[in-house]
Amino acid sequence: MSQSLLAPLGFSGNLQAISIGRDWYDGNGETLAVTSPIDRSALGSFQMATAGQVDEAVKASVGAFKKLRLIPPPRRGEFVRRFAETLREHHDALSELIVYEVGKITAEARGEVQEMIDVCDFAVGLSRQLYGKTISSERPQHRMAEQWHPLGPAGVISAFNFPTAVWAWNAAVAWVCGDPVIWKPSEKTPLTAIACQLLFQKTLAKDDDFPAEASCLIIGERTTGEALTRDPRVPLISATGSVPMGRAVACTVAERLGRSLLELGGNNAMIVTPSANIDLAIRSITFSAAGTCGQRCTTLRRLIVHESIADRITDKLKDVFARLPIGDPRDGNTLVGPLIDQSALDAMQKALQEAVKQGGIVSGGEQITEGVPSNGCYVRPAIVEIDGSANILQHETFAPILYIVRYQELEQAIAMHNGVPQGLSSAILTSDVAEAEIFVSPAGSDCGIANVNIGTSGAEIGGAFGGEKETGGGRESGSDAWKQYMRRTTNTINYSTDLPLAQGIRFDL
Repeated sequence: MSQSLLAPLGFSGNLQAISIGRDWYDGNGETLAVTSPIDRSALGSFQMATAGQVDEAVKASVGAFKKLRLIPPPRRGEFVRRFAETLREHHDALSELIVYEVGKITAEARGEVQEMIDVCDFAVGLSRQLYGKTISSERPQHRMAEQWHPLGPAGVISAFNFPTAVWAWNAAVAWVCGDPVIWKPSEKTPLTAIACQLLFQKTLAKDDDFPAEASCLIIGERTTGEALTRDPRVPLISATGSVPMGRAVACTVAERLGRSLLELGGNNAMIVTPSANIDLAIRSITFSAAGTCGQRCTTLRRLIVHESIADRITDKLKDVFARLPIGDPRDGNTLVGPLIDQSALDAMQKALQEAVKQGGIVSGGEQITEGVPSNGCYVRPAIVEIDGSANILQHETFAPILYIVRYQELEQAIAMHNGVPQGLSSAILTSDVAEAEIFVSPAGSDCGIANVNIGTSGAEIGGAFGGEKETGGGRESGSDAWKQYMRRTTNTINYSTDLPLAQGIRFDL
């Protein structure tokens, strides 16, 4: 299967776990059997890399950095522009691969590839806008200025749910900033990583100036990620995944005084006020809660509804959730595909059982076996009506479970909204300008993303993406997130014949 899926992307030969620039190498580790969440059919197998094999990739990346940092940023941007063109040419093939390997419906898979293209376009523009500041000096005939320089190799550790877009967020921006990238993807989605590296190599053929080793790929178990994280030659580690994984990365990188960019748990909430547009609410809630089968870091987990409209909202959502087309993601009529694997299904069922113990009333959530491909983990998205004080609301389950709680006053709703350890995405649905402004004010949402009258999912690449608290504090993609991939230097230039000191200090010989 891997041959037919990867062939349109330039693949031939056997699957290999390591790519350094243009070259591919076999791993020395355990055999990884890749299966599709659609029906658990085999997609391919190969030996994974070991921790000991990370060194060669890092060494090559350090060498590429010495070349890449001297290429003018607009020329680095030209390579990224060409890479975006390569993605456009292979949009269909890469999207199809994502459908098979992740289980996303075709529309969402195509959206992920479009997100890659969009962030490349953003990075191309950014390549001419890596601005520093001119700063007033207190000393006569002195000029102070701020410059931004390339930082060094960036390690990227990504999760299964966005197997290509998260890498592109990092890679496109890192490349225009002058940083090579070493990618350790999820073991659950290695084929899409291989595909991205193939497209990078295809782009290289059109641009001989860009160092091939600016992109390295290492597919391995946790130990390979740990080796990358420990290496002092990699000044930045961008990691997407669970909170426990992020804590481990943060501690390891901090111990060597490196930088970590963390995108971790979400546990996102939405407040629905009495003035909200109900039709808009149902649509935005449904996509945010059920899209990607609840496997987005921005998935809506907690719905905080005013008691005056709670019954109406809940009844409508139950009706919509019961009618959601669930099944084979290759079917154009499907809106909800499978969970990634059995462990995700087990976690969902365990969470629902615990919710019942804590007084929750569950609708949906059952496994679906009829009318869907055999062996896949298909579920009906669940709605759980529960008290706002329930402990289970403090924890995120990476599955389509929507907890509904009720509130009386907006201040109470915001307190419940913020009263969890995570802080990624948030939303309020309201027609009241004051309520909207309070929500996005310092007294409102404590998340990195705060939306009004849209859902928690579907962030655009133009804004900096990331969250606070246990979400990790990292920012990727747009706005000034590029600064994390560069080092700042402050210059003072004396163009006089005197040597005045700052703060009026005199030190005359």
